[in-house]
Order: sequence, then C-alpha cells, then structure tokens
Amino acid sequence: MKLYLSVDMEGITGLPDQSFVSASRHNYERARRIMTEEANYVIEAAFQAGCSNVLVNDSHSKMNNILIDELHPDAELISGGIKTYSMMHGIDSSFAGAMFIGYHSRAGMPGVMSHSMIHKIRNIYVNDIQVGEIGMNAMIAGFYGVPVLLVSGDNETAKEARELIPNVTSAIVKEAVSRSTVKSLSPKKAGALLQKKVKQAIESRNHTKPLLPPESPMLKVEFTNYGAAELAHMMPGTEIIPDTTIVHYHAKDILEAYRAFLVMIELAAGAEYA
Repeated sequence: MKLYLSVDMEGITGLPDQSFVSASRHNYERARRIMTEEANYVIEAAFQAGCSNVLVNDSHSKMNNILIDELHPDAELISGGIKTYSMMHGIDSSFAGAMFIGYHSRAGMPGVMSHSMIHKIRNIYVNDIQVGEIGMNAMIAGFYGVPVLLVSGDNETAKEARELIPNVTSAIVKEAVSRSTVKSLSPKKAGALLQKKVKQAIESRNHTKPLLPPESPMLKVEFTNYGAAELAHMMPGTEIIPDTTIVHYHAKDILEAYRAFLVMIELAAGAEYA
C-alpha cells in the first residue's frame, strides 16, 4: 500500500507567522526542523499501519524546505521548485491515499497565514466550487481516484477540509487566535496526535471517497488587483470578466486547469502592487 504526502509549512505545529515560513527570516531554520520532524511522525505511523511505500512532496514556497538528512530513511522525497504539478507532483493512481500535512485555510478566511498559493489571489473557483489549496489539490488526487485521508493544520484548516471532503480525518495541531497568532500543542504532543490520526485515517480509508473534479472545468481566479489579472491574462486561452479582476480558463480536465493556474499565478506574481 502506497501513501502520498503533500507537506506544506504554514500549518505545521507552533508556527504562527511569516518569520517561520520565509527563507530569509530569522525563524525559518527552526521551522524547517519542526516541519521535518512532523513529517517523520506521519511517515513512521504510516509504515506501522501497513504502508509499504511513502512518497513525500515538499509543497511550500520553493519546495526545498524538508531536511532530507533528517527525514525518515525509508521515505522518498520530491524536493525543488519546478514541478509540473507543484504541490501534487508525483501523485498517480498507484497510491491508496493522500495526506495533506501542515496545510492552511484559503484566502479571505480565518486561519493562521491563510492564503491561496500567492497573496495576490482573493478567490479560486472550479466551476462554482470555491477552493483553496486543499480543494485544488484534493481534486488532482481525485482525478486519479486517490482519496485524501488526512489533513493536518489549524482548526480553520480542519473545518475547510471537512466541508470539502466527506469523512476526511483531520488533525488539529494548533488553534488560530488570529491570522498570525496560535495556541499550539508542543511538537511531541502534536506528533502523538498525528500518529493516532494517521492510523485512524488508514484504517477507515474505505469510507473516504476521492474528491472527483468536474469534467471540462471552468477555472476562475479572482485577483486582488487589476494589474495581477492583466498579467495572468497573458496566459493563452484566458479571458477577464469585464469590470472585475476575475480571469477564467476553460480546461479539458482538472490537470490542464491546474497547470494553467500555475502559469497564471507565476505571471500575476510580477504585478507591482499586492
């Protein structure tokens, strides 16, 4: 049984603000170690629960945060920032399940460091389904028939995951006091909770269904300013809805929609104003 782990950083135990998740800031190296330790708790529990292979995809920022020399020796790691499918690179139908570790809530919602990929995005829709990183990534897994078994992060992350994915297991390692303040478990207590939840999620995996994406989806991305929308509109096949900052793209499937989204946000990131 193979397990896929997408590991982000904002939802990792104890991390409250950008000083922990930005490579140039003073708390980042501490956060990398906590992130790696948290991944190890999950990996160890997965092997104990019967998994034969665990693939970890580093999914934060430049995606080279996890310390491979401290990672569980039996796991495999995808590390680096140029990936065709970004936070979901390497997923395919051979996996029995996926887990999203250290995730956060979507843009505009309560939750620690809430956002959707980049801070120039206000909303994302797949058809009329409003999603953030949890929803988009779960649909990529769902394209391959892979259910998301567990999502970990703060209480707002858990709420968002449960609303999107029926019967998903959630692990709340911290509570959002504000967008940059947390009430957190210690790393050791969070690790024990994660191991318990991993076991529970794997044992109940047959009750969690994949989040199936719509066929020929319409991707709509609302940016925070028109300059970002203009730059995203440089992506061939896109249109801007008049008098809005919403750029939409009609894709043949969710894989194409996801790749188009990645191109759009890379373009929009160059806008002068946030």
